[in-house]
Amino acid sequence: METGGFSFCTEKDVRLAQAEQRKIEYLEARIDYTRPESILHVYDSAIRKQIFQTPVGLLYLKKLQEFLLKSPNIAKEKIQPIPLYDTYIRGAGDGGPNREAQAGQGSGNERMKTGLQISVILNVMLVVALCAIMLLSLTGDRANIFNYERALQDRYAAWDQELTAREKAVREKERELSMEQPDGLQDE
Repeated sequence: METGGFSFCTEKDVRLAQAEQRKIEYLEARIDYTRPESILHVYDSAIRKQIFQTPVGLLYLKKLQEFLLKSPNIAKEKIQPIPLYDTYIRGAGDGGPNREAQAGQGSGNERMKTGLQISVILNVMLVVALCAIMLLSLTGDRANIFNYERALQDRYAAWDQELTAREKAVREKERELSMEQPDGLQDE
């Protein structure tokens, strides 16, 4: 995918470069190179608003910058440098410049570090949540996979105590009734 003499990695970059090419054509049709002050204004405005980001637009800014530097009416201090919006590093193998942010990936090391930090934070949060769930399960009153045997034994022990107490009460009531019955009814 190519435009403006550059080969781009993504269709999105190609569309951006083509849009910048149209902006350049629009500006070129309206710029008056006899008035360096107006060119300085266009140059400063393009930098301030970040109108150009691809090599196509940056080359145009460089062309304007060189024109302004050659112009005797413009002070060199007024001409600001062209900002670059990508990070560049030296390649380990070839010693040449290697753009780390190729194919729209951004800064690979920074993204990996950020992803690793997020992963560690999420893992710690999950471990804390798991520990809290296990603690609640172990100390809770309801039967669950951790304490079902103890809960069942406690439930049956409580039923056994209740049945024993009822049985005792029934026997006492039977004794009371057997003592209170008249003698004639007991023989039957």
